Amino acid sequence: MPAAHRDAHFDESPRFPDGFLWGASTAGFLMDGAPLADGAGPSIQHTFAGTPGNGYPAMALERGVEHYRRFKEDVSLAREIGLQSLRFSISWPRVLPEGTGTVNRRALDHYDSYVDTLLEAGITPFPYLYYWDLPAALQDRGGWANRDCAGWFADYAAIVYDRLGDRVTRWLTVCEPWSIVHLGHVIGEDGPGVRDLRTALRAGHHLLLGHGLAVQAFRASHARGEIGLSTVMTDIRPASPSLPDRDAARRADGYFNRLFLDPALLGSYPGDLPERLRRDWPPVADGDLAIISTPIDFLGVVYYLRLAVASSAPAEEAPDGSAPPEAPSEAAFNDVDQLGIAELAAIERQETVLAEVLDVHVTEPAGPVTELGWEIAPCGLENVLYALRDRYGDLPLYVAENGAAFPDTLTADGVVDDPARRAYIRDHLRAAHEALRAGVDLRGWSVWSLLDDPVNRFGLIHVDHDSGQRAVKSSGYWYRDVIAANGLVPTAP
Repeated sequence: MPAAHRDAHFDESPRFPDGFLWGASTAGFLMDGAPLADGAGPSIQHTFAGTPGNGYPAMALERGVEHYRRFKEDVSLAREIGLQSLRFSISWPRVLPEGTGTVNRRALDHYDSYVDTLLEAGITPFPYLYYWDLPAALQDRGGWANRDCAGWFADYAAIVYDRLGDRVTRWLTVCEPWSIVHLGHVIGEDGPGVRDLRTALRAGHHLLLGHGLAVQAFRASHARGEIGLSTVMTDIRPASPSLPDRDAARRADGYFNRLFLDPALLGSYPGDLPERLRRDWPPVADGDLAIISTPIDFLGVVYYLRLAVASSAPAEEAPDGSAPPEAPSEAAFNDVDQLGIAELAAIERQETVLAEVLDVHVTEPAGPVTELGWEIAPCGLENVLYALRDRYGDLPLYVAENGAAFPDTLTADGVVDDPARRAYIRDHLRAAHEALRAGVDLRGWSVWSLLDDPVNRFGLIHVDHDSGQRAVKSSGYWYRDVIAANGLVPTAP
């Protein structure tokens, strides 16, 4: 029974199945730095960060945390933690600086060395082919809104399979299609910074098409192993038992979760999407959905938070007679461009879009939150794992990302004690174990993230952003003990 509908009862020291794969994750555009090193071309993320008024500090992404240059040191620390796998991203604009055409052999040499370094450390390479860093040259040709981008992606994927497929046995095509579409094309908080729903939906369809073509290219290649898709899952709950709020939760679930999962796993788009989405829907050619739903071997699940949503219906439609939050007008949606992409403005834009497109309002978190204001709700992870099983069957699952940002402090003797992060990971692992006990086919777990990035501190490893010095946090050493035990161990120091 889902965690939201029962009293939680966890084993104090649950053990995970033999062969359970323990890991952590990184992201190239956030952590690598040196975006133009060794002949690489610019990505939409660095173009976006370099535009005044946008959210990311350009110099932060220019340097990252120097993972591109220091990956051998970082892999050594990953080995010290005891990681069994590492999710990392291969950069399309490094491999193909123009997005198509001439291959940058120095980039492939770099990923050769990266993969070999992981294998020598006893760590399974688990790469993403696409983690939000489209070559800027392709954005100039329309980006994902151009249908040709799907084929360009498959061609790039085939190049990578040919070079690394003899050693890499687990692949992920795309990281979080929803985030790429919503953050990058609806509210413009991320690269390429587009704010247009029709363009966003077109980009989303072509992104899924590219995923399907990349899976087909994998099957046709000499690469061995398994391939899957990574998707962010949000546990959507109605703010009240009222029918309007339950309907609002259904609409929000369709947009946040089923919009990309249904076509990839069922071969059809959700039939209950709001009229605004259907009106702006892109052309779907014959055969597209068959390509998009090309069978995958597993699904990567990214989980961070749950949302409680209420209907944004006009006051006279509110079930209790009270006035719900006023939905911003179309004019307000257009005027918000003048605010820039500061964090508050991005939140305001999201509220506007959700009200106008879905007729929903996200309520304040009910419980404790992380530094980013995300509600800490381990039961939400359990809920989404059940929802995936119940709607899509017993597809093998990996938690591809789960973690939390907290304000860490490095002491004078080089120690970072982060009990809040240990507790966060522990409680989410307990929820995952409950889902395992209930029959969910969960194969592995990956903490976000291995390293602090230049914007937020999620890492098991602290990074001094001035010196670049690394220090394993107490959560990293605790996670090492979890991996060694293949199960939870006490979180006390």
